[in-house]
Amino acid sequence: MTPQPPLLPALREDWHSALCVAAHPDDLEYGAASAVARWTAQGKQIVYLLVTRGEAGIDKLDPREAAVIREEEERQGAREVGVDVVEFLDHRDGVVEYGLPLRRDIARAIRRHRPDVVFTGTFAERMVGGLLNQADHRAVGLATLDAVRDAGNRWVFPELIEDGLEPWPGVRYICFGGTDDPNCGVDVTGFVDRGVASLSAHRAYFEGLGDGSTDPAQIVRWIADSGGARMGVPSAVLFDACPLDPSSPPPWETRDQNG
Repeated sequence: MTPQPPLLPALREDWHSALCVAAHPDDLEYGAASAVARWTAQGKQIVYLLVTRGEAGIDKLDPREAAVIREEEERQGAREVGVDVVEFLDHRDGVVEYGLPLRRDIARAIRRHRPDVVFTGTFAERMVGGLLNQADHRAVGLATLDAVRDAGNRWVFPELIEDGLEPWPGVRYICFGGTDDPNCGVDVTGFVDRGVASLSAHRAYFEGLGDGSTDPAQIVRWIADSGGARMGVPSAVLFDACPLDPSSPPPWETRDQNG
């Protein structure tokens, strides 16, 4: 019999604000939104930053029309989990390029919002379950990792200081969702229905996928159930959390904290 891996610890929640960075409208709704619902219920301040408007995501719609629809669906989905601030960067959907312009744009948002924690998607070639990751996701995940450090360095993108944005070295850790190798998680028991409502807000997107066989509720609940099994709770969302300062405590709770 194959031994079961040890249960994953809980992500620390002794922080107040977070910036969630994703490539497309709907990316954050695949699991992470359930955790966001938990955090906004705790009074935490959460901001969404979307690198594109998802304009290439609906085959039968002109990108200009799709961008308007998908932006509004993202705002609706965000409201379902208590997020009022949703920003878009206008990089081109499907052809997002990792590089200095993208790093600068994300660093600018980090300096403006000054979050304690940053959440984004994995930049690995394979996601949870071995699924192949998409190019935009990989570019955004890696650029976000670098932008967190860029945001704290006065001499990287000095033009941001000229714009009145002082460095922000206050990000404690960055958390990657969708990873095949998580190191912690968030118990979202009681918040999954709000996560389902958030993904379900993307009606035009799901209609554009084809035959209607894709069920947002089934997707979100499967993710939550799978994560819960790794934490020993009914429902959970998993992350690979990485501290920015290697000398700081780990981003997850320890046995000493929990007794």
